Amino acid sequence: MARNRSPKPRRIAHKDSVAVIGLGRFGRSLALELVDEDTEVLGIDENPEVVQLLSGSLTHVVRADSTNESALRQLAVHEFDRAVVAIGSDLEASILTASLLVSFGIQDVWAKAISEAHGRILSQLGVRHVVYPEHDMGRRVAHLVRGRMLDDIEFEDDFAMAKTTPPADLVGRRLADSAVRTRHGITVVAIKRLGEDFTYATADTVIEAGDTIIVAGRTRQTERFSELQ
Repeated sequence: MARNRSPKPRRIAHKDSVAVIGLGRFGRSLALELVDEDTEVLGIDENPEVVQLLSGSLTHVVRADSTNESALRQLAVHEFDRAVVAIGSDLEASILTASLLVSFGIQDVWAKAISEAHGRILSQLGVRHVVYPEHDMGRRVAHLVRGRMLDDIEFEDDFAMAKTTPPADLVGRRLADSAVRTRHGITVVAIKRLGEDFTYATADTVIEAGDTIIVAGRTRQTERFSELQ
């Protein structure tokens, strides 16, 4: 329990860490998936049994009232760049928590919505990413939160397509010269320049820093590629 009472969150409030608030079925699934992908997670929940259960499974897990601004500041939540409000059963707590995170200026706030009305309220508060997940969506959302993946579609037979931004080693190079398929096991199938529509990528396409690309390949390889910086 000493670990839970003294999380030292300031040590993990950096760009590679995520605060997950609400450790019910969805929040727990998301947090554990992030940890499995080597992302440091600060988990917060009011239920002491849940906190005890996840002690040792997350980087840090604490019992706290997420609607209390002072409590969140003491945990250095305001220093995070990414946070997830995974509270589903208590609409008031979900909305108040999301409002606090937005007021902190956190760059990317993700929030679980259980209805369209709930989602509209969250969006009006300034939440950039509203999701309507079932339990099995935790894994997918974890990858969206963790990396540069903007969206993805998973097909049968372990194949997927992902919309993402290009890693630094692709910028300024022709696709034919990048050996992206050999090195990463994926194919760049389309590209979108700022202010333009998507177009098919060719061997002569030169990737630029502000581009959005669509890649295809095995599910795990597209996920790994989307996590490259």
